[in-house]
Amino acid sequence: MKILAVSCSPRKKGNTEILLGEALQGAKAEGAEIELYSVSGKNIQPCDGCWTCMKDGQCHIKDDMQELYDKLLAADGIIFGTPIYFYAMTAQAKTVMDRSMPLGHPDRNLANKVGGVIAVAGSMGLSDALKDWYFYIVSHRMLPASFVAGYGGAKGDVNKLEKGRQAARDLGRQMVKLVEKKFEYPPEFASPPIAYGTHTF
Repeated sequence: MKILAVSCSPRKKGNTEILLGEALQGAKAEGAEIELYSVSGKNIQPCDGCWTCMKDGQCHIKDDMQELYDKLLAADGIIFGTPIYFYAMTAQAKTVMDRSMPLGHPDRNLANKVGGVIAVAGSMGLSDALKDWYFYIVSHRMLPASFVAGYGGAKGDVNKLEKGRQAARDLGRQMVKLVEKKFEYPPEFASPPIAYGTHTF
């Protein structure tokens, strides 16, 4: 079993990465193989909305997102982490979200994987980021796990939050337990839709 943590912070070894590390240690304690992937320093370009990925699940933009696609597909559980900038997830987090459009293809998708979220803020913005990530998880037909919301302004502040660090470790353990349940969407619902809501044709 593989649990992947994706840090969408532009900084390495900041508060988001610290809590993701705690979550991974919780998963490791339950016997999982773990990996932390940081987008910091990576070349991940914005989605250009061409929609060609809907044909074969492949993105025509050849950058570091190609490596992340492979890691996302190989994982059984994925914990997405983001700090809060200007009351929302980072630009890097939204780019990862948008660029994973190819992983909604029927033959190449994230369906039935377990998804968790960690967000860190100095003040407001946590609930909006968590909501957006959970829409993402459900839209990709993943099984939602819990979330951890931490407060920290300066780098390393979350190290002072013992209960927050324990919650992150518990999230990692929960991820493993949920993967072990072997949840599967009914086949007729497993392929993610283009959008929810009503449409006028």
